[in-house]
Amino acid sequence: MDGVTALDGITRPTLVVDEARARRNIARMAAKAAATGTRFRPHVKTHQSTTIARWCREAGVDGITVSSVEMAERFAADGWTDITIAFPFNAREADALLGLVAHGVRLGLIVDSHEAVRRLAASGITADTWIEVDAGYHRTGVDADDDQTLVDLATAIGHARKLRFAGLLTHAGHTYTARSRDDVLRIHGASVAGMLRAQASLAQAGIDAPISIGDTPGCSAADRFDGVDEIRPGNFIFFDLQQLQTGACSAEDIALAVACPVVGRYAARESIVVHGGSAHLSRDAADGPDGGAVYGQLVELDRAGLGWQLAEPAARLTGMAQEHGTITGPAAVLDRYPVGSLVLVVPAHACLACASTRRFVKLDGEPIEA
Repeated sequence: MDGVTALDGITRPTLVVDEARARRNIARMAAKAAATGTRFRPHVKTHQSTTIARWCREAGVDGITVSSVEMAERFAADGWTDITIAFPFNAREADALLGLVAHGVRLGLIVDSHEAVRRLAASGITADTWIEVDAGYHRTGVDADDDQTLVDLATAIGHARKLRFAGLLTHAGHTYTARSRDDVLRIHGASVAGMLRAQASLAQAGIDAPISIGDTPGCSAADRFDGVDEIRPGNFIFFDLQQLQTGACSAEDIALAVACPVVGRYAARESIVVHGGSAHLSRDAADGPDGGAVYGQLVELDRAGLGWQLAEPAARLTGMAQEHGTITGPAAVLDRYPVGSLVLVVPAHACLACASTRRFVKLDGEPIEA
């Protein structure tokens, strides 16, 4: 980065957050949910930061989604008492879940089989219990059109003494395969339609079944959430290259970059090498202009150091080892980054970059509690 900035004290790969953009992203999603009376339960696995979760609380959020029992414990310790664990119930963690309930946490858990319901009921855990529905992603869940299984599971949950049937939950992860906003909306619409069919099958059996959906591309592209009772997006708070590629956001919405020290300059290969590899950004990739993998893209600070924009012409993170990252691009851009300087790279996938690199600072260099 040119000149002296508030980030000059960084010595190793570090996550840099544009707080103004992140708060704007939170406010926008909260307002969209409120417009249709939809509960907003953001997924905190993207940042896993208690401080950033408090930004959501300041926007009116009172319940969160996590992806593990360990994560639930950490956020419960920070005062969150309404937590959904959006991962299939793991009977081997029953003792830890009982501990969360004992400390006053209202738990949401998900199941998709009679065996899972049986084990959860036998565990003695008090929980809001969601049936996970496969509405097109084909990872986990009961098929949206398997009416009998949905009714049978909901009935079994309703008969369990300490379980409360919460409704139908899905994650439309296949929106990440989209390459335009229209594609995202098509997949999102089909997913919601599947959930509404599943809901109708339960209604015919006299069972009320709220709907919870959770992917960032769909929640970001949709203008409204009619028929949906709860949304659980996570990556909307930062966005990344994959989200930009799907059309879920604009470049001006991206609120996270990774600051990486430059350790090598190779003019003949039109590249620089940075301390910032798969150990810090993961190997998740976006599509490059030539069809190859792109693990990140260079952004440049504005003169005031208060924001950034994608570097033009583009310079991209195209090579990856565990600690090394290779950025290729035109000399006009790379010449501005000599050995010993810092570059800012927007990751392909913000969630995994955050999970890999646990150090956060704001644009002014102030640390953020992870």
